[in-house]
Amino acid sequence: MSLLCEYHDIFAWNYTEISGLDPRVAVHKLVVHPSVRPVKQSQRRFRPELIPEIEKEVDKLIAANFIREVNYPYWISNIVPVKKNIGQIRVCVDFRILNKACPKDDFPLPITELMVDATTGHEALSFMDGSSGYNQIRMDPKDEELTAFCTPKGIFCYKVMSFELKNGGTTYQRAMQNIFDDFLHKRVECYVDDLVVKTKQRSDHLLDLRAVFKRLQRFQLKMNPLKCAFGITLRKFLGFIVHHRGIEIDQSKINAIQKMSEPRNISELKSFQGHLAYIRRFISNLAKRCQPFSCLMKKDMPFEWDESFRNAFNNKKAYLT
Repeated sequence: MSLLCEYHDIFAWNYTEISGLDPRVAVHKLVVHPSVRPVKQSQRRFRPELIPEIEKEVDKLIAANFIREVNYPYWISNIVPVKKNIGQIRVCVDFRILNKACPKDDFPLPITELMVDATTGHEALSFMDGSSGYNQIRMDPKDEELTAFCTPKGIFCYKVMSFELKNGGTTYQRAMQNIFDDFLHKRVECYVDDLVVKTKQRSDHLLDLRAVFKRLQRFQLKMNPLKCAFGITLRKFLGFIVHHRGIEIDQSKINAIQKMSEPRNISELKSFQGHLAYIRRFISNLAKRCQPFSCLMKKDMPFEWDESFRNAFNNKKAYLT
């Protein structure tokens, strides 16, 4: 507890406590193809009772220095108010048109299975999550106005990276690898804004935490205190349960498959196969078990779901019980 108190400034309880990642580590750039014509979307209409809620959220973003007002932008996107579980709304921006104009950043994200494997076999684990992680990375100033969006209060643009922007995950991963380069696969594993501090012997864990906290403090990267867990032996990580002895399947993954209805089209069949593939390490000879569906996956093959496919589908669900 004394260590947490000593480094209390690496945690942010709200937007106003986020100072922003040191821009020398990373900024988010938008590389819009020069042949693409800018698009200005017309303002959407909202129910009258939503407008005060939208304006309240916009005010929060202004107060946090996440957005600024902009005049005469070439691009304008629309907002989408999304209701939270607690009844409030979150203002999202529909950047789909802008995102299509930007090429994919091919910076590689870590392979999930390798990262999960690297986290097991440690006596002490600490899990941390970035506080509004994407918003801690600043936009490249010359690209800010490309993110302009229309609200009942006016037109604003992002000064920080928005969650809805293309390549945000790769920008964040690149930043994390720059920050923890000499710690990776030794003391630390990180997947975008999920951070794990791992220690073979519990007695050394405070030393590892102190080193990580010091690094976070140095680069002004803030963690969400409500999503952190320190010095534990077991926790869900990237869809698996990791602990000192090994890896277990997350029961919620099994439950999700058990609740799936029979596929009605190729898209739903691919979704079912994708769910199985995610837990393939726990399913012996998965390729053979999925063989009955291979003919349906062929190009230009009509999707005709018959009794043989129904039996194969139910058998796979029964195998997971």
